[in-house]
Order: sequence, then C-alpha cells, then structure tokens
Amino acid sequence: MQLPIESLNLLMLNVGLARHDNDWNWQGVSSPFTRIYLVTRGRAWLHLTERTVELKVGHLYIVPAYERHSYECRGVFEHFYLHVYEGFKNETNVFEMYDFPTEVEAEEGDEGLMARMVEAHPEARLPESDPRSYDNTTKFTDYVRRYNALPLWEKMRLRGATLLLFSRFLQKATPRVWTRNERLMKVLEYVHRHIDENIDIGRLAEVACVTKPYLIRLFRLELGVSPLQYVNRRKVERAQLLLVTEDMTVKEVAWRLGFDDHSYFIRLFKKVTGTTPQGYRTMFVC
Repeated sequence: MQLPIESLNLLMLNVGLARHDNDWNWQGVSSPFTRIYLVTRGRAWLHLTERTVELKVGHLYIVPAYERHSYECRGVFEHFYLHVYEGFKNETNVFEMYDFPTEVEAEEGDEGLMARMVEAHPEARLPESDPRSYDNTTKFTDYVRRYNALPLWEKMRLRGATLLLFSRFLQKATPRVWTRNERLMKVLEYVHRHIDENIDIGRLAEVACVTKPYLIRLFRLELGVSPLQYVNRRKVERAQLLLVTEDMTVKEVAWRLGFDDHSYFIRLFKKVTGTTPQGYRTMFVC
C-alpha cells in the first residue's frame, strides 16, 4: 500500500545544533512530536523501551511521537535536532503502517541541509536541552503559532527539507504485514476518522464486513491487540496531544474523545501511560 505524500503534513517546531558535555541525560521523555537527530561529534545513547541505541557520528536517528525514551551522555556530544509535529490528523499514522529503523546513515548534504535550516531559523532553537523547558503547553502552542505565521514559500521550503530527511528513514522502512489486508485498513481508517466519537466494535465489524468474533481474531492476529485496545490506545494518544495543546479540563478532554464516564477515561489513561491525565499535563508545565 502506497502512503500518500499529502498525509505527511509535517510542521517544524524546533531546529538547532546542540553541544553537550556529559549533560544530556534526561529520563522518561515522551512528547506529541517526532524527533530527528543527526550526530556530528562524540557519542551518546538512546534508551528505548526494548533496546538501547548508540548514537554515532554521521548517522540520523528518529524517535516517533509518544515513544517513551531516555538519553545518556558521558562526554562531549554534538548533534543537530529537528522536532516535527503532524497536528490533529485523521489519517492512519505512518508509523503504524511501516516498521521504521531508528538509525540510518546520513547521506551527503544532510548535514548542510540541517545547518541551513538552523541558520535560517535561529528563533526555532530550543531554550535549553531539558525537555521540561519546551515540552509544555505554552511553548508548544507558541511553536505551532510561529510556524503557521510563516509565509507559504518558507513553509514549503521547510516541508521539503523535512520530507527529504524523513525519506532517509522511509527508504529503509518495511510495510507491516497487515497493510495488505484491505478489511483491516478500512477499520483503522474508520477509527482515525471517528476518534472523537464513541466507537462501537459492532460498527467496526460492519465496516470490515465481518462478524465481531472474526474481527477480534483478525486484530489479535495482525496487530497483537483487540479492537477495543487499539481504539483506546489511539484515544489516549489524542488525549495526550489535547492535554498539551488545548486549555481544556480533563473532563472536557474525556468528553471530546467520546467518553461518557471521565473516571473511566482517567483509569484508562493511567493504564496506558503510567500516569493520570493531570499528572501528564503537569509534566509539560514549567
């Protein structure tokens, strides 16, 4: 299945060159935007849920939105960083459709490309390396507003540069097996389009033209989770974005996503993320 290029509507939030000396050691980072790094000096380690990746000179690295991770730096380390945000999308997430490599070798010109982005947008540099200084509602909103205020030609240039860097990873990515299952794709597309509604499993079975028991087996076989677990995971991800970008109460976020019982929403959110909605929001407020 081909990914339509228009579904990759990436907004640049931050870009810069960071220099560290044993001071890039943040723990338990999880944000509603994707990070791309290009290492230019030294080495460090990226700790993901199931593995650790050594960050090496001349290589690009990607950390998808919402993926919990930590950093470890034991000496001098320099890297370009690019933070991109997809906004409130209703299309199937590209990271769901493909298995992406965390690391790829940078191509000739990639470092120069990022250097030009940094030079052209000094205002997009991070205030400091501590994620708590920029992973908060006020900063996030400011960054999105700043991007939206750019002239169209500048947005096109930034999008082109971002897509070029993103293509390095997509070139090495492999489609997930289930992307060849048209019935499952229809269901996932329906979930994303109706994420703010109370999604009924029976309705999903109708979309796929199968019985509910068959749909449950299909989800477990292809995705390793039940339809309800998949829907709840997507709703919690949308809630994470709303909690960071919108001035809404937890109850309002629950209602926005089709939950009649906000107490159930709080329990579900904590089960998926390890913290309550209010606790998650507090993490992003300076």
